[in-house]
Amino acid sequence: MNNNKQIKVLFVCMGNICRSPTAEGVFTHLVEKHGTLDRFLIDSAGTHAYHIGEEPDARAQQTARQRGIDLSHIRARKFARTDFEMFDHILAMDTDNYDILHAACPPGLRDKIKLFLDYAPEREESDVPDPYYGGQNGFDHVFDLVEDASVGFYSSVMTKVTTPN
Repeated sequence: MNNNKQIKVLFVCMGNICRSPTAEGVFTHLVEKHGTLDRFLIDSAGTHAYHIGEEPDARAQQTARQRGIDLSHIRARKFARTDFEMFDHILAMDTDNYDILHAACPPGLRDKIKLFLDYAPEREESDVPDPYYGGQNGFDHVFDLVEDASVGFYSSVMTKVTTPN
């Protein structure tokens, strides 16, 4: 990987108001802490058009704010076919959204799509559960999963960037 190339990362869930904006915020915060924000383009999207233009769910924002992360600038958008070309890494929050993305993706680009929790091997879950219909504990759990996967993903990407070809 070219060390000067910006790494483009897209987090994807269903509505883009709970899980994927949380992942966008957590990952952005992580790369800022490492002083590498300029190396990344980070975004999030939903596979469905339920909440286009809306802020993240108030409970997701509150959970993030309690941990020092502001999600208020993020607005929901629907995943676009052009995202397959634009982004280097498309990280699905769960198997359902992975399957939707995989089915819509041109065959030559499918290796860009991964389950986000693949980067948190110490976790038993493979899916980041949708906390929308649950209570505050669900949002806290999602945040914890996203933090773990963000650290694993960052480590994986930075190892590839700094390893000579």
